[in-house]
Amino acid sequence: MSELIDEPIDVSTHGIFNWILLLAIFSVITVIGNYVGYKHPIYDSLIGMGILSLITLIGVWMERRLPLNISSIIYISLIGIFIAFPGVPTSETVLYYVSKIELLSIVTVFLAYVGIGIGKSWDEFKALGWKAIIITMLVIASTYFGSAIVAHIILVLTGVPM
Repeated sequence: MSELIDEPIDVSTHGIFNWILLLAIFSVITVIGNYVGYKHPIYDSLIGMGILSLITLIGVWMERRLPLNISSIIYISLIGIFIAFPGVPTSETVLYYVSKIELLSIVTVFLAYVGIGIGKSWDEFKALGWKAIIITMLVIASTYFGSAIVAHIILVLTGVPM
């Protein structure tokens, strides 16, 4: 498991296998949390996580194989938007299964993974000092409030009752 955290993952067969293994572990833990915490059916959650994992694998592969200097998160976002866009044949299926995955289930597993990563490099994290912690909190809070403001404006403009 430690090699999944330490080594940079490439597009070789070994690298793809590591990504698949990591996403499978991530998916199983997320599905369990999704079932225990939100009572979503395991089968539907597994399919939803399978869709999200496949999108992630394709996005990471595109980042490493295409000659453009674009982050995988952009590829992942564009693929997700495209296959869920109304009118695209995959839209209803993707939206149904992915809606069975609660965001908090995914975030919990992700934060645990980040915690393991930070724990493995605790000395480097401590070297950043207290200023890095304050900056991190400010960035997270600003992102949250900025998103809430934009969402509120959009809801008001579209006439959604508050």
